[in-house]
Formats: sequence, C-alpha cells, structure tokens
Amino acid sequence: MSQPDPVAAALDRVRSRSAPGQELPAGARVALHFHPEADATGAGVLESILERGQYVSQFVTGTSNGGLTAFPGGDRWNWEQRMFGGAYDHVDAASRPVYGALDLDGDPYGPAPRFGSAHLRLRPETLARSTFAYPDSTFGPELFGVADRMGLIAEYRRDGRAKSDEGSGWCRDPLDHYIEAHVHGGVRVPEDVEALVIDPSFDDHTVVETAGRRGLVVETHPGYVAGIAHIAAHPGYRGQDVADFAERIAEVLANSAQLRPIHVARARRDWDLDRQQIKKVWHCLARFGRTW
Repeated sequence: MSQPDPVAAALDRVRSRSAPGQELPAGARVALHFHPEADATGAGVLESILERGQYVSQFVTGTSNGGLTAFPGGDRWNWEQRMFGGAYDHVDAASRPVYGALDLDGDPYGPAPRFGSAHLRLRPETLARSTFAYPDSTFGPELFGVADRMGLIAEYRRDGRAKSDEGSGWCRDPLDHYIEAHVHGGVRVPEDVEALVIDPSFDDHTVVETAGRRGLVVETHPGYVAGIAHIAAHPGYRGQDVADFAERIAEVLANSAQLRPIHVARARRDWDLDRQQIKKVWHCLARFGRTW
C-alpha cells in the first residue's frame, strides 16, 4: 500500500483551517532569509546552498537564525505536527517544508529581515505549494492560509496600521511583523529562485560571484547602515551589553561609527562569540539601520 503524499496532505490540512478571503496579489512572493556568511558550523551559508543546489530546513542543517527546536518532541516538530496534521511525522528530514515569509509589497529588504540580511526571492510558481500563518509559529498563530484562501492578510494589514505607544506606526517590533510561509516539496537552487538579494556590503563577495555563474540573478537592496550612536540611544531594545558589543565591532572591524552587515559577518567568522549575542547585534542593525 502506497504512502500518502505528505505535501498534498499538509496543503489540504492547512486549507481546511484557512479563512476565505482574497487571493494572493500578483506581485506576492515568498522570501527565504539567511545570513550569507559562515554559520555556527564554520561553513558559508550561501556557499552551502549553492553546493547543495537546495535550500533546506534546520531539520537537515541543524542551524537556524531562530530557535533550534527541529527534533522529535521539540517545539518546531510539535508545531509542524499540529499545523500539518502529522503529514511529516514519518518522512526524512529533507522532505520537510522550509520556512520563509510572504512579501506582499515588494519590500526590497525582504519581508522578515530579522532572519538575515540576504534572501532568496522565490518564483511565483512556488506559491501554489506554500502555506502561511500569522503571526510567526512561535506565537501560536490561529490564522492560516493557502494561495487562494488568504483571509489572514486583512489581520496582518490591521496590525501594520495599528499605532504603538511610541507612535512608530507599528503594533510591535517591526522585525516581528510578517506572515510566515512554509514552502513544501523542496526549494531547488537556482530553478525555484527568481533572485538572490544581498546587502551591498557583500557585493564583492566571491561566493556571490559564484552565484551569478551558477545561474542566479543577483540583486542588491538599499543596504543596512546603523550609526552606533543610534543603537546606543536604544539600550532597552536588546540590552546595554549588546549595544556595547555593536560599538566594539564597529570600532575594531570597521574603524567607524557605523555598522554594516559585513562587519557583523566578520565578527561571527573571526571572533569566538556567543551565538545569541551576535544575533541580537544583527537585530539592532536590522531595526535601526534602515527606514521602515
């Protein structure tokens, strides 16, 4: 007896939980964010993606820019079991969906920069095999969607218009405001990728040149540049120790009062760092290094 197709089962499960509403607009894309430099294993993330010819989940890599809970009984495993109705409970790790975010408005930085300065913008054909949740799965969402049943967009838009106490126009940290996406059936690189979008501070990176030679369209977004004084003015965002560490990185690696993603990448590569601390430095750069 043949086993049921886990992709079809997962899509059917999410469809059954999705509220009717608008279809995805024509310009919508899924983006997969990542830091192109070395990860915790010492391998270059972008280089690994190119060599593998696939973008895979943390169930395969064992690394993540979010929580590391991709194992049986872990938070991510339990979340996927609930959301996808157990469709992936007995498949190999490489068959599980990959996580990204939905870009509805063509944001050049991508929809979920908290997870990295670079992103792969996927081709529109991947939308038909994608599922969506709002907010992020770590917040226990109750709103789900598939390409032709996206009632959750209305709630996402309402949150974006809500005013915070600081009058910033956000109901929460803007790094948290995105629709989570799950792409089922694998992501092939370059076949499923419309473009690789990178920060201009990585523009001369040799691996980026390799990406172009392997058939990826390479684009740059406007770039993240945060003044250290700006980060220091918000010590409550990720902590005074993180603000001080950001200043140290800028002074030692940039010889400047400004911080860019390439400087954080060099610190991650060359210094013996606490993983959580360097992640928080990136959050400060992503939050204060661009116009929202």
